[in-house]
Amino acid sequence: FEVNINEGEIKWDTFRSSGAGGQNVNKVESGVRARYMWKNPNTGEVEEILIECTETRDQPKNKERALARLRTYIYDKEHQKYVDDIANRRKTLVSTGDRSAKIRTYNFPQGRVTDHRIGMTVYDLPGFMGGNIQSMIDALTVAENAEKMKENEL
Repeated sequence: FEVNINEGEIKWDTFRSSGAGGQNVNKVESGVRARYMWKNPNTGEVEEILIECTETRDQPKNKERALARLRTYIYDKEHQKYVDDIANRRKTLVSTGDRSAKIRTYNFPQGRVTDHRIGMTVYDLPGFMGGNIQSMIDALTVAENAEKMKENEL
């Protein structure tokens, strides 16, 4: 994904840097402060991002660095949202992995296969092992679509 920043919406302030630098520090406004209103993708709220840069004695270079920091900050937030979405999807697909979290049981003496996620049992284990699994796939697809519809309604 790409970070799009409308540079016209950035409010720039300049100020005098502090610290060592002699007379230059007192008379040249080389420090830069950028204020940017940004909609946080995680919360949906608009928040103000404040970036200050006083690293160099050159105001244009400080502006460049402040803009790069702003892009990095927004990229990190967007990337975190992306990673969180993947983690949430992964949690819904994969359970704890312990013995109690069964997905499917193959019962050879009774000749049946049970998918515990949707509660479907097929009484043709030899056919299922031979590749006749379309009925199970169709039932899983219907269950997944029903779950997605439920999520969209919320």
